[in-house]
Amino acid sequence: MGVSFVRTVIVFVLLIVSLRIMGKRQLGELEPIELVVAVLISNLASQPLQDVGTPLIYGIVPVLTLLASQVVISGLTVKSGRLRRLICGKPSILIDNGVIVQSEMRKCRLSLDELYVELRTKGVTDISTVKHAILEIDGTLSVLPYAQFSPLTPEVTGMSVPDNGLPVNVIVDGRVLSDNLSLLNKTEKWLSREIKKRGAASPKDVYAMSVDGAGKIYFAMMEGRG
Repeated sequence: MGVSFVRTVIVFVLLIVSLRIMGKRQLGELEPIELVVAVLISNLASQPLQDVGTPLIYGIVPVLTLLASQVVISGLTVKSGRLRRLICGKPSILIDNGVIVQSEMRKCRLSLDELYVELRTKGVTDISTVKHAILEIDGTLSVLPYAQFSPLTPEVTGMSVPDNGLPVNVIVDGRVLSDNLSLLNKTEKWLSREIKKRGAASPKDVYAMSVDGAGKIYFAMMEGRG
């Protein structure tokens, strides 16, 4: 029992370190080689856990070998565009200047229904507003609308928008974060006054409260309180 526990902990730590080295990506954003390595690593790591009679090194060495190979190949693809295209492929333009590129749709084995679904997830319901739609190498769809259909920004309208900075949490799930209060140069007395203004008797009645650089407060009461 103790041996199984130790082996499991070792493999778990090894997998965490491996994924950290591979980089910060969501599963849906993995490039082909990264996805292959992730699947193989999980499979190899499970073998010594399932069979205690298998030496642990038989699982560790292949995992480290795969990890080293992935790191080396990633370094080479950064330096060589041709190798990167060979291993990772290249983006596919599915809509070009408002026209669906049917040859690319067939090459990517993507149906019109699937394209419409992807567009809707981007908030696009009218395909005529799309100038370019690009299927990236990680499988995500980038949608670039025509200029007249692009959302207005402060830069375009000439408006000046203040930067309020990153909100700082002062209460999380009923707990007061004293260090963050000090960071904001606020006191417990100030906090007590602010939460009472919003109908809370104590911090335990507050689910979440944060303050940004402009002093704007976000406040959420615990369900069933107040």
